[in-house]
Amino acid sequence: MSSTGEVSDRKDRGRRIILWRHGQTAWNVERRFQGSTDVALTETGIGQARRAARLLASLSPDAIISSDLQRAAHTAAELAALTGLDVAREEGLRETYAGVWQGLTHEEIIARHGEEYAAWKRGEAVRRGGGELETEVADRAAPVVLGHAEKLPEDGTLVVVSHGGTIRTTIGRLIGLEARHWESLGGLSNCCWSVLGEGARGWRLLEHNAGTLPEPVLGDDD
Repeated sequence: MSSTGEVSDRKDRGRRIILWRHGQTAWNVERRFQGSTDVALTETGIGQARRAARLLASLSPDAIISSDLQRAAHTAAELAALTGLDVAREEGLRETYAGVWQGLTHEEIIARHGEEYAAWKRGEAVRRGGGELETEVADRAAPVVLGHAEKLPEDGTLVVVSHGGTIRTTIGRLIGLEARHWESLGGLSNCCWSVLGEGARGWRLLEHNAGTLPEPVLGDDD
């Protein structure tokens, strides 16, 4: 797995799924839990999306799908502009709904819901803020990704533009990790991505948190 360097094209090695996190938002910078709240990109986030899109376009993707939340959809639009591909917006790729946690900073969550937060970090099944379980997020997101991946040519590439938590749970589901181990997949920095490749025994994690030089992870999943 790689966390640095430019993307290299790999043709004739089976299908690939690139799971790309959206660009920076103001709530990311404030360490405010977004969940399914529809928060816009910052100017920095737009710049991140444009820079990353130039790298991802070099892979000649065959299809792009995106969460319908604007921070993901606007990130996807930068790649669509370079490739000429349409973007299929999918509600199933939204970030985890986190109920009363949404809009709170991490410090506020720990102060008000400390036991719940600690249980989540231990890998227990927790409805953060009364919202979705991580397994429920995977239940809705992974089939969307697989459905689009099945339409790819043999060496095709699908770009999935989504959110840190949703990407992590989807990766965990697709590579067969037990849910309690999904936390071992570190968070993604804004506009970085992970790459899954199709192997003889299913999907494999080829790269994680790739993009440019390592950057701090800001957001719901740090």
